[in-house]
Amino acid sequence: MAETLQSFFAGRWRDASGPEYATEYPHDGSVVATLHAATAADVDEAVQAAERARRAPAWARLKPHERAGLLWRIAQGIRERAEDLAQLQRLDNGKPIRECRALVASAAGTFQFFAAAAETWEETITPSRGDYLTMSVHEPLGVVGAITPWNSPIASEAQKLAPALAAGCAVVLKPAEITPRMAIELARICQRAGVPDGIVSVLPGKGSVVGDALVRHPLVKRIAFTGGTAVGLGIQRLAAEKLMPTSLELGGKSPTVVLPDAELDHAVAGVLYGIFSSSGESCIAGSRAFVHESVYDAFRARLLDGVARLRVGDPAREDTQMGPLVNRAHRETVERYVQLGRDEGGRVLAGGARPTGGFYDAGSYYLPTVIEGLPNRARMCQEEIFGPVLALLPWRDEDDLVAQCNDNVYGLAAGLWTRDFRAAWRIGRALETGTVWINTYKQFSISTPFSGVKMSGYGQEKGRLGILEYTSQKSFYVGLNEQPLPWALS
Repeated sequence: MAETLQSFFAGRWRDASGPEYATEYPHDGSVVATLHAATAADVDEAVQAAERARRAPAWARLKPHERAGLLWRIAQGIRERAEDLAQLQRLDNGKPIRECRALVASAAGTFQFFAAAAETWEETITPSRGDYLTMSVHEPLGVVGAITPWNSPIASEAQKLAPALAAGCAVVLKPAEITPRMAIELARICQRAGVPDGIVSVLPGKGSVVGDALVRHPLVKRIAFTGGTAVGLGIQRLAAEKLMPTSLELGGKSPTVVLPDAELDHAVAGVLYGIFSSSGESCIAGSRAFVHESVYDAFRARLLDGVARLRVGDPAREDTQMGPLVNRAHRETVERYVQLGRDEGGRVLAGGARPTGGFYDAGSYYLPTVIEGLPNRARMCQEEIFGPVLALLPWRDEDDLVAQCNDNVYGLAAGLWTRDFRAAWRIGRALETGTVWINTYKQFSISTPFSGVKMSGYGQEKGRLGILEYTSQKSFYVGLNEQPLPWALS
């Protein structure tokens, strides 16, 4: 039976003002929740309340270690509900349950990390160049708009909420329209942890309505966005009119490179995980595999054997590796790209179709797909598909390899498989990307910064200095001179 959800406005649970809509379980298309979409008027109400709350003594006068205590309690609240949250995440977007548990654990770890960062934060006494003491301090920007995607909701939301709260900001969170549940549950946990009313609000709804109103609102001082590049460009254009800082984590078309000396079993496992985990619905998915021609045939044979053994099925099963795509409309987008690859001359070596029979027919499933025979300039090798589709490309010359990897508008991540550290370092430094994995892939640490270059966006998430993204810097000069300033007396 579908559950009725409400939005969270400044400490109150109520229906938003917009039309009612339903969210579906991608496994079988069943309705799992109904709720009302937020409107621009709802955004204004939440932002106004956030501005009042962030200036109130209950929040503004909290010392860093006191904010840290709140963040730590949020982390504990997530862990206490870990299995429940994982199951709800599964229903929200169809991820396999084991992956959902990992995302919930990641969210708890994010709040714990930023609790520690807030409590141990130190401002700077800068070297004096005169008869004065100089200091650099950081202050919260104010009200922050956080806009998150549907592919990994709870982890993405934690990566925006935690540093913003650690910095002392208030947050109006707009989750993806089709996956609102994790943001709503995080708001519930924040409330129980003692976060003052108004500091966190959650407004599900359409990006063209809620997101646009957030970006345009004069009291919103920063936007943290994860999502598509086209939407990110629109946000940046609007933000420029306010001179408002943003962080944009956008698309990717990440290359993975197999060198001649790579341990092929490791490389195959890494490439499989890099593109087919999360059903390829990941901005960092390793969707272009460049394999040296000397090991290409051996690698391809092992790769196709691995693809054939992937378990595509019910996300509730413990042994499922790939669940459905997020909905049927997105599956159709993936199918169009695969057909484009065929039209461009590519050969489908695996997948390229929907699985059929039983629950497959009811859900939005698509088989893991491998295509070869395309040049790197083919559209299917250039554009983000956001699905389980891998382009397999041979390479011979290292300079040409680097040029092909970089010949893309995106620059989010890359992977290298080799036993030669010097080669890995040399190629890794030459790649235009924000993250390079060597002999592993898609591993993350909250303590390590994450960002993109080129059309993959800019701004930093994760890492201790991630708090700075939500602050403004202020300098202090304290005079130490015994005599009045000489200019006035001359």
